[in-house]
Amino acid sequence: MEKGWVSIFITKREYIAGLAKGLLEENDIQYVSLNQKDSSHPNLFPGNIKILVKRENVIRAKYLLKELDN
Repeated sequence: MEKGWVSIFITKREYIAGLAKGLLEENDIQYVSLNQKDSSHPNLFPGNIKILVKRENVIRAKYLLKELDN
């Protein structure tokens, strides 16, 4: 992955990750989503979903997502 991407949000719940991505898209903030769940055993190994944004968008993105805090 390119340099300059910062992890700003982590959740285990897919619907929360979807809400976060929607908020970022609505505000024209590029993001990358990393799903670290084990697809063969999601209930045994839930893993995390991480959302990363470019460094210059960190403050704005965190502000937008503060209400989704897990």
